[in-house]
Amino acid sequence: MPPPRSGRTRRPDLRALRAALPESVQAVVTGYERHLGLERGLSAHTVRAYVGDAVSLLGFVAEGGGELGDLDLARLRAWLAAQQSGGASRTTLARRAASARTFTAWAHRTGLLAGDPGGRLAAPRAHRTLPGVLRAGQADEVMRASAAGAAERDPIALRDRAIVELLYATGIRVSELCGLDVGGADFSRRVVTVLGKGGKERVVPFGVPAAEALTDWIEEGRPKIVAETAGDSVEPALFLGVRGKRVDPRAVRRVVHDAVTAVPGALDMGPHGLRHSAATHLLEGGADLRSVQELLGHATLATTQLYTHVTVDRLKAIHDRAHPRA
Repeated sequence: MPPPRSGRTRRPDLRALRAALPESVQAVVTGYERHLGLERGLSAHTVRAYVGDAVSLLGFVAEGGGELGDLDLARLRAWLAAQQSGGASRTTLARRAASARTFTAWAHRTGLLAGDPGGRLAAPRAHRTLPGVLRAGQADEVMRASAAGAAERDPIALRDRAIVELLYATGIRVSELCGLDVGGADFSRRVVTVLGKGGKERVVPFGVPAAEALTDWIEEGRPKIVAETAGDSVEPALFLGVRGKRVDPRAVRRVVHDAVTAVPGALDMGPHGLRHSAATHLLEGGADLRSVQELLGHATLATTQLYTHVTVDRLKAIHDRAHPRA
């Protein structure tokens, strides 16, 4: 017997699933969505994922003839089992279990559930894969390629060089880079102030090459784009797209992809790959784990510790290649 539609890995359109729920349940979903976005300050992407999981779960319960108040541990487990039958990976199951726990905890706090069944929900531990990173020499080549592209002083090329330099210099997330305004960069102290996950603000330093690239963009490239596209209003965004609006994360991913693929032998990666590379190179250069955690804006040290495995693997590879008794 095939699993219910809300248990499939490739779920139908969220709006269609949501519209199929009873009106009272739709109101619950709206309240949960408001809680995630306004009270917890989660990003739009995270809110969409959490709401999608809640809609899938509630739809699964409704298809089984139950209501929200009937949600218990057995139904939570059945929902995850349906996900697994539909081909969901261990990582996906772990994420959706965590999402379900978040929903049931909120529903219990708001009186929608008499108890919190999600507190006893277990799921397979997600596989933690090691991120691909650039070697330090490859990162230098990527920066040189970006600088060569900006030599003609084209405003977009100047912007692209500043984007690549700043991402690698700071290790900030692509969403944090796109959210930067002109006043977010302090050149006297060489730091940028970014708004991270959960609305948490942090200050991240950058080096001289990034400062030079940013200066060229702000003083030369950005004014040209503003003059060509602004009209009556000027975006406060630090980085602008070709139409004069705040740069889109997809455009930043394309910029990084083009810069990295210009270096022979370099792994194809996006902005998050530069973030991984920056963290790895900091640790290889002697930075302590706690400082890297602060720079990256990780909530827990366990997340930052993933990068230690990257550096240890690299040391092992060097040992195997160079030691006479490896």
